[in-house]
Amino acid sequence: MRARLVVFPVKGRNWCFSRSVDTSSSAAADSASAHTPSGLRELCTKISNNSDPKQSNAELLIDFVSNKMNRAWMGLEKAPEGTFKNKIHGLGLRLLARVKPSEMFLKSITKEVSSVEITYPPSLNARLVRRRLRHVAKRGTIIHRKYFYGSVSLLPLTTAFTVLPLPNIPFFWILFRTYSHWRALQGSEKLLELVSDSSAANVNEGEHEHDKLKDAIPDRFVSSTWVLQPSEQLEGLIQHDDGDDGLSKSTISTICKTFNLNAIDALKYRNSM
Repeated sequence: MRARLVVFPVKGRNWCFSRSVDTSSSAAADSASAHTPSGLRELCTKISNNSDPKQSNAELLIDFVSNKMNRAWMGLEKAPEGTFKNKIHGLGLRLLARVKPSEMFLKSITKEVSSVEITYPPSLNARLVRRRLRHVAKRGTIIHRKYFYGSVSLLPLTTAFTVLPLPNIPFFWILFRTYSHWRALQGSEKLLELVSDSSAANVNEGEHEHDKLKDAIPDRFVSSTWVLQPSEQLEGLIQHDDGDDGLSKSTISTICKTFNLNAIDALKYRNSM
């Protein structure tokens, strides 16, 4: 499956890295969720009957926990206004707002992705775009591995809050962060694999800089895991709002609507470091 990645500068050295929402990938995710065990008995049965390596069983367990968390979150979202569950949902939204957009981007690179199409404004250097994508992926493998192990170590401590007559919010939050960092780590490793130097290059013809990059690639690379795709439409949207303060919120929202991006995550890049 090919994923479309959109890259553009938002403010100074801050660039936005986001994946376009694909209906086919959403359908695939729904299909995978449908095959995830709904109960502990079904989970134990699948694990015992699974002939795959331990990695497959670990992913099955993580998908099971993720499915349970998603269902619980949907229940909180549908809670009536003013109820305790509704207040917990509001707290969750405030906590999620603090999650860095790069983490959300890396989590979107799933194991089903076999190649990426990188859309960017032609005013950016093609080599720099790929270099920065590799930097994001490589940095993600370091950061999210460290935070994953840190979150795992905190899980036993948060279980102490189960003695209180209230929902163990710290435990579920740390559990979610553990899952989120694990997914971001997997996405980082996958993205680094796709845009590594060993991959072949496909560069859209037309721009002189892109032609030079294409000519520099040996002919033996005939199948590519990444494609550089300059977009004049994206360039026009950026140039329309080019200023010292970076892109405005309205322009970023327009870009997100045009290229099917998550506007909430894209807007976070304006203030990220």
